[in-house]
Amino acid sequence: MHKKPHLPTKICEACGRPFAWRKKWARDWEQVKFCSDRCRQKR
Repeated sequence: MHKKPHLPTKICEACGRPFAWRKKWARDWEQVKFCSDRCRQKR
């Protein structure tokens, strides 16, 4: 079983829920504000 206990997290600006770092956000993690495309469109 692969666990990822040490990934950084942020709080989504749209829904207020925490979300974890993803590999596709590796280059621009500092600019990520939303947990999903749905939240980004809703803002």
